[in-house]
Amino acid sequence: MPWPLLVPAVVGLAFLVLPLLGLLLRAPWSTLGTRLVQGEVLEALRLSLVSATAATALSVVFGVPLAWLLARTEFPGRAVVRALVTVPLVLPPVVGGVALLLVLGRRGLIGAQLDAWFGVTIPFTSVAVVLAQVFVAMPFLVISVEGALRGADRRYEEAAATLGAGRVTVFRRVTLPMVLPGVVAGAVLCWARALGEFGATITFAGNFPGTTRTMPLAVYLAMESDPQAAIVLSVVLLAVSVAVLAGLRERWVGAV
Repeated sequence: MPWPLLVPAVVGLAFLVLPLLGLLLRAPWSTLGTRLVQGEVLEALRLSLVSATAATALSVVFGVPLAWLLARTEFPGRAVVRALVTVPLVLPPVVGGVALLLVLGRRGLIGAQLDAWFGVTIPFTSVAVVLAQVFVAMPFLVISVEGALRGADRRYEEAAATLGAGRVTVFRRVTLPMVLPGVVAGAVLCWARALGEFGATITFAGNFPGTTRTMPLAVYLAMESDPQAAIVLSVVLLAVSVAVLAGLRERWVGAV
């Protein structure tokens, strides 16, 4: 490897790794188990796991059909729709939270009707946490599944259709099993992104203990009053991230 490339590569690697190493070195390992079972930490951990799982389930229900629509159908404006689907990937999460408030808030485009007709208020509730996570995380699943659909061999689907299978049967019995690894990979990435969501959550759902305070929000709050608790939560999030990357490693390596 040329030396002019090696030096900046090492510097870049050190810049990415040293903060993580510092986090691990400063973690209170002797009291880690005790701190994890503390009330506020346990509440934030439970809410994060439940909300991220619910957000992933919703993303799969709506994201897989959306990915199929983008990959397998031709319609006017498809490029625009694909661009809109990927906007949350580059949009600042706080802006996403503001946008959700303008649509689902008590005076929002839809939220005002929900409040007037059904007395339903979404912002600053646990439901708002899930919806904020869906908004920022579902594009990861859509992109993964769309790529898997585009790479799948369509001859099997055509053969099944020739034998008399309907579109729903072809999708359920042929297409879905072929792209299942892509669905799983997208769901895992979606879950990890939802677990780490901060900006849209604090803007749209607030920061209420036991209701909307997820792990990232708890880390932010704990840095002001209990830095050791913030480190513990950060270590947990780091461990989850590493587990996700390790779980997807074989898929990424196999795709190379």
